[in-house]
Amino acid sequence: MNDSQGFKTVARFNEKMQAEMCVTLLEQNGIPAGVFGADSSYPSLSLAKPIEVKVNENDYEEAMSILAASDKAE
Repeated sequence: MNDSQGFKTVARFNEKMQAEMCVTLLEQNGIPAGVFGADSSYPSLSLAKPIEVKVNENDYEEAMSILAASDKAE
């Protein structure tokens, strides 16, 4: 899960919209996040390589807590 650029993956999705909703939730809670791997011109490739939401290493624990709390709220 560690990335060399100082980012860590907090979630993986097959659909870009789900990833963007995850980023929005994190950003609303003060954590900068980004969608990686969603720019393919071949959407079927997302099945082989999922779309990832990543945050800075320093924000990883808090991001995971926010996502876990969100899952319980649904």
